[in-house]
Amino acid sequence: MPPDGGGAGTAVTPEFSPDWLALREKADTRARAAELLEPLRAALPEGPLVVHDLGCGTGSMGRWLVPLLPRPQRWVLHDRDPRLLARAEAGIPAPAETRAGDLTALTADDLAGASLVTASALLDLLTAEEVDGLAQACTGAGCPALLTLSVAGEVEFSRPDPLDPRFSDAFNEHQRRLSGGRKLLGPDAVQTTVEAFVRRGAVVHSRRSPWRLGPGELLRQWLRGWVEAACEQRPELLPHAADYQRRRFDSEVAIGHVDLLAIGGAPCSTDSGPGSGS
Repeated sequence: MPPDGGGAGTAVTPEFSPDWLALREKADTRARAAELLEPLRAALPEGPLVVHDLGCGTGSMGRWLVPLLPRPQRWVLHDRDPRLLARAEAGIPAPAETRAGDLTALTADDLAGASLVTASALLDLLTAEEVDGLAQACTGAGCPALLTLSVAGEVEFSRPDPLDPRFSDAFNEHQRRLSGGRKLLGPDAVQTTVEAFVRRGAVVHSRRSPWRLGPGELLRQWLRGWVEAACEQRPELLPHAADYQRRRFDSEVAIGHVDLLAIGGAPCSTDSGPGSGS
């Protein structure tokens, strides 16, 4: 079970089960930064909205956001997993259409007519080049982007354990691993995304949005995935894994995430890219 992540967003990132996405939905809803709603509403155009949700999973972003934007809306749901797209289309409280495909290939033309682009738990699964392409597409389409629940590389248990730093460091290394020849951003995704949008003249609002979990099935599933990823990265942790998990199952934990809202800006020229100015 993955310790974090939203829908199945790209052709080479792992798929996420509907059961996992359903289990985490309430935690996602509690964590998202409501403080970003006021500047978001101010940035939206008048009239009916067209919202493109990237890596939509089972549609939790729409179920959260549709009631908070009380006007006519149409949602365009993007994911690579047809099972998740079908669930999202059926479960979102607004008219919706689905588009199956690789999110890393999206362009401004694909987002033409969008009032807003959203994504949840997606950025840390991307590379720097893919994040740059996302910023290029959003600014090229002339719409704000609400990008929520990106991992921040911070895990804080209510009762410290001597092994916490070792497992946390190993997990963060795993998040930054090479996957299919791609160097994933992991906890570096937030800063990389901010820089990509700012480079294009956007104003970016940032708010912390930590998961806060207590004892229960979500904590157990998250912890298993977190420890498994850490051990995959550092096999020397394997002998400690079972006892460590047992000590942590009745803990409370804050898992750092960050929400971003990017407003305005314009696409860079074609010779611009990650790290270049504009």
